[in-house]
Amino acid sequence: MFVGKYYNSIDVKSRVIVPAKFRLELGSRCIVAKALDKCLTVYPFEQWEKFVNEKLELLPDSNPQARRLKRHFLSSAAECDVDKQGRLKIPQDLADYAGIDKELVTIGSNRTIEIWSKENWSEELDEDTGELMNASEIAEGMEQYGF
Repeated sequence: MFVGKYYNSIDVKSRVIVPAKFRLELGSRCIVAKALDKCLTVYPFEQWEKFVNEKLELLPDSNPQARRLKRHFLSSAAECDVDKQGRLKIPQDLADYAGIDKELVTIGSNRTIEIWSKENWSEELDEDTGELMNASEIAEGMEQYGF
C-alpha cells in the first residue's frame, strides 16, 4: 500500500527519485501513465497487468467508445525502470501532460503512486486551509460512500 506525500524535483535528465518508502513495493519495473487529473499514475508492473486484464480486456472491441478508452490508457502508458539509485525516468510527453518541469509532489494512492507538478497539486488544495477537503466535505464523502 502506497501512502504519504513527498516533495521532490525532476532533474535535467527527466528523472524523479522514488521515495524510499515506495521503492520496495514498486519494484524495479513499472508503468507510468496519464491520470484523469493533470498528474501521472505510476503502477507497479503487476498492478498494471491486473488493470489491463480485469478492466481493459473486458471492453468490447465492437464499441467505438470502448476502443477509444482502451487506446487512451494503453497509448499513454510507458514502461519504465527504477535504477539502482531509486530514480525513475519520466518520458517527456508524460511530463508535459502533467506540467512537470521542476518541483513535484509524489503521493501514495493505495495501489498506485501519483506524481503531480507542485503547481497542479497546489491548485487542488483549498486556498484557506491548504488541504484537499475541509471537514464538512470529508464527512459528506464518508456518509455518501458508507464509511
